[in-house]
Amino acid sequence: MTEDALENAAGRETPTAFEELPDAPPRRRIRFSLVGKVAIAVVVFWMAMVVLGPSIAPYHEADFLDESLFIEEGSDELYPATDYQPPSAIAWLGTDYLGRDILSRILFGAQATIGISLISTFLAYLVGITLGIAAAVGGTVLDSSLSRINDAFLSMPTIMMAMVVISAIGSTIPILIVLTGLIYATSVFRIARAFGLDIMVSDFVEAARVRGEGIWWIIGREILPNMIMPMATDFGLRFVYIILFISSLSFLGLGVQPPQSDWGSMVRENLSGLPYGAIAPLVPALAIATLTIAINIIVDDVSAHSGGKLAGRMV
Repeated sequence: MTEDALENAAGRETPTAFEELPDAPPRRRIRFSLVGKVAIAVVVFWMAMVVLGPSIAPYHEADFLDESLFIEEGSDELYPATDYQPPSAIAWLGTDYLGRDILSRILFGAQATIGISLISTFLAYLVGITLGIAAAVGGTVLDSSLSRINDAFLSMPTIMMAMVVISAIGSTIPILIVLTGLIYATSVFRIARAFGLDIMVSDFVEAARVRGEGIWWIIGREILPNMIMPMATDFGLRFVYIILFISSLSFLGLGVQPPQSDWGSMVRENLSGLPYGAIAPLVPALAIATLTIAINIIVDDVSAHSGGKLAGRMV
């Protein structure tokens, strides 16, 4: 080998093991389908109504519309019925069985139905993820104890459990939030524990232990970041379940109590108008359907972005 060739060979840097590894694939942005974008718009609309609904409602949710508003010109009827009025300029979506404006009650009811459901979902995740990670990293005894307690609560029908508790202590908004959050924390616990156990046996966690990292560092830097996407997907599904659960309790008369409106109780209160062709029970049912379907579509798009793997893990 010539002198120049030796100098060139000496000047080259020896490739390290890390340089031989392929670069990590870039993270792909979630691309929503056209239907997914419409679903996002629907969810954003209802979330905006939670904040703005009561301020833009034409009437208060408990206002009874005056009979004089429905007197038609040239009519001899001085005291027209105000219940189950069809949509008009006075009441854009008609009136309910007591002559209250449906549109106003839908806008006020969004604050109750969505607000209670959203806070309950956050509470369920706070409790469920905390206990799930504790079970995953806390050892066999703690894991077994928490899992058996969780299984006992999971074996109870949710509606029946709620009926027993509400019958015993009454139905108020704080009770509904705490009760619903604890009921659904059991499902969140199971998912969080499963993800936590999977991550704890990963190579990067073992490497962190060898480096001498503490358990809190591993939880904060390894477990939680790797749980964000699947748990966010489950959050949407859990939110839908809780909306339907709160609406079911209200339909049974155990949820939000009159005169405060929420969508589930509005369906129950106005069922008597169906034989007369009233749309009063259909409007809140449509509101529940649009919100829950939209959230499901968004969750499907996010799951499809992850190759469909997330949906299979959600329960």
